[in-house]
Amino acid sequence: MSTLPSGVAPERTIGPLQLLALGVNGIVGVGIFFAPAEVAAQAPGLGAVWAFALTGLALVPVAFAFAVLGRRFDSDGGPVVFARAAFGERVSFLVGWVAYVSAFLSTSAVMAGLARAVAPSVGLGGPVGERLLASALVTGLAALVASGIRVSARTWTALTVLKLVPLALLLGAFFFFLPERDVPPPLPATGASWLKAGLTVMFAYQGFEIVPVIAGQVRASERTVPMATVGSLVLAMLFYVGLVWACVAALPDLARAAAPLAQAAGVWGGAGLERLVGAGTSVSALGICVGMMVTTPRYLSALAAGERSLFGLERMSASGVPMRALVVTWALVLGFVNLGDLSELFALSAIAVLMQFGVTAAALAVLSLRRERNLRPVHALLAVPTLVLGLTLVAFGASAREAAVASVAVLAGLALMRLSRPREPAPVSLP
Repeated sequence: MSTLPSGVAPERTIGPLQLLALGVNGIVGVGIFFAPAEVAAQAPGLGAVWAFALTGLALVPVAFAFAVLGRRFDSDGGPVVFARAAFGERVSFLVGWVAYVSAFLSTSAVMAGLARAVAPSVGLGGPVGERLLASALVTGLAALVASGIRVSARTWTALTVLKLVPLALLLGAFFFFLPERDVPPPLPATGASWLKAGLTVMFAYQGFEIVPVIAGQVRASERTVPMATVGSLVLAMLFYVGLVWACVAALPDLARAAAPLAQAAGVWGGAGLERLVGAGTSVSALGICVGMMVTTPRYLSALAAGERSLFGLERMSASGVPMRALVVTWALVLGFVNLGDLSELFALSAIAVLMQFGVTAAALAVLSLRRERNLRPVHALLAVPTLVLGLTLVAFGASAREAAVASVAVLAGLALMRLSRPREPAPVSLP
């Protein structure tokens, strides 16, 4: 596949609906199929619904912070390019590296989990079969992504629709039968319980922040990126509140439900809808895998796209794919999915999200106070809730192990930075 010369951008092929689908796909993952039970254990009754509604509303200013900056940067990278503009190359490189490490570890864990769930149904039970299936999945999705951003966009959009259809049917069945059942009121819960519930919900809402990561491939990005960033969160919030409400009304012992969405679907729509929603778990996981394989290499290419180059990782193909970064990502994920139990690979998730929230908030504040990129000091106000939520997430959601892994990742990033080289200026053609 041909590679574009340095400084030449590929054709922008991503439209508004495809970018919105990417954001929704990033948020509506596997977690929502199980999160209602975990949240109900902390905020029983209708309190679980309020937890989803209030946490979603609290995240709207965060989405606006990403949207305000996203419309002003039309290149791939999201927080990486925000940090470069506000704080320079070193901070930008480290932000990109930690985000990349967290992303490829999470990608490995999700792919291994999907393979483990599907392997028995295709006759590949046991550790060897699971690893073969995971390897085939990683390689197949890498080949799909390598074929071009246009093909990837069609795939993630189709999978987003497929994962939302069963959930929409569940909502339709619930609201049709709503008058026939009473919804239990909120039950007493302590402040600590509400905080734990909110943290669980906050993790369930993550995903909208990936929208600006592919801004360089988006048509009319100054309009499309803000719309998709905020729109994906709002759409997911409406789905989530309705789905949790359906679970609370259907399952008196929701906190003990093993598969709350599927069980609620059985109550409201019968065994057929229950099977359909249950199958949606694997479709949702596959959608997440596709989205991760698209966005993860772009953190790596973005950190190498500044003043210093790193092994040409920033090079983009004519079809909008950072091919070298994709090959590196494929090799890393392929290696990790063959290691065995990967449940601990989400070790950077809370700190990585804090980093992206915190860097975005700080960059917005700095650039607003400098009045750069057509920002005004009033825009800096959006940085406050973004930073507060990020600090809350890491203070109460991160562990000492996560901090240790993050420290190792930063040290590795500093060592990797020493391998980068100043970028040679593009040759000037004389008339």
